Amino acid sequence: MTETKSIPLPDKLASSWAGWPTLRFILGRILGLLATLFVASIVVFGALYLAPGNPLTFLTQGRSMSQEAIAALETQYHLNDPIWMQYLRWLGELLHGNFGTSIVYNQPVSTLLAARAPATVLVIVMAAAIVLAVGLAIGAYSGLRPGWLSRWTMAGATAIMAIPTFVAAVVLIIVFAVNLGWFPVFGSGAPGLDAVYHSILPAVALALASVAFVARLTQAAIRQELSAEHVQTAVSRGLPRRYIVQRHIVRNAAIPVLTVAGLTIAGLIAGSVIVEQVFQLGGIGQFLVSSVQQKDFPVVQAICLTYVAAFIVLNTLIDLAYALLDPRVSLGRKSS
Repeated sequence: MTETKSIPLPDKLASSWAGWPTLRFILGRILGLLATLFVASIVVFGALYLAPGNPLTFLTQGRSMSQEAIAALETQYHLNDPIWMQYLRWLGELLHGNFGTSIVYNQPVSTLLAARAPATVLVIVMAAAIVLAVGLAIGAYSGLRPGWLSRWTMAGATAIMAIPTFVAAVVLIIVFAVNLGWFPVFGSGAPGLDAVYHSILPAVALALASVAFVARLTQAAIRQELSAEHVQTAVSRGLPRRYIVQRHIVRNAAIPVLTVAGLTIAGLIAGSVIVEQVFQLGGIGQFLVSSVQQKDFPVVQAICLTYVAAFIVLNTLIDLAYALLDPRVSLGRKSS
């Protein structure tokens, strides 16, 4: 029987072929992102028109108007067109970077969002930093050094995790803003350090439950790795504890922790709506609530799609980070 010999590929062709799975994975995620945004746009656009009420109610301010005036308003805002035609017109404008014009403020939606975005982004970034720094530190300490201190720490984290965000926000306002006077009660402050100072309490209120959740998951992941066979083998061989922790425990435990931490941080985007409403920060979340109440359709559609896009982008970044943490994870393939 003749043996078939494999012909080695040239170096340039082999290197380009080796990078194809990564490129295919990235392209697949981008296509998935676009498909999800398309479906989300249909759901958001359709749900708003199924909700009770009508933009004309706000435009007319409850006043009785003639049929000619109502028809002029419907023509101006294209409210008399079929829903599918309104959706296609809105989607075409969106692809050109135009979110439309606000019905309430009669200004471009992108201008209104740009003025309110800094307050929301600052609170979310500060809350995410608190979640990662405090949650991972507490979980890692409790997992690596079991004892009475770690037990009490995790018990406190469990109790904090059960507190709703709006309750935590109200308690923080009463204790640290009203009674102690350490922080302002409402407002986002002036740009710069004053804005950071005004965002401390909202960020803490937004991050409390997530800190406890990430800490518990980190502790569970580390303790599971401590009892793994390869870790016990490394201990029996007399390897330094610091080496075992860095190379075998933390690295393997980072995969589930990264998944939940990334999803938790993405969840902060939705939770920021409640925090902004309580602290009156004037960000995108508070703007979303008022726009829903006023049936300002273009604003609601733009904010909802922005939230969905941010959530999907974070999930994509988490998937890409898997290969950096563990080379055994193959991009675009399921692990065996």
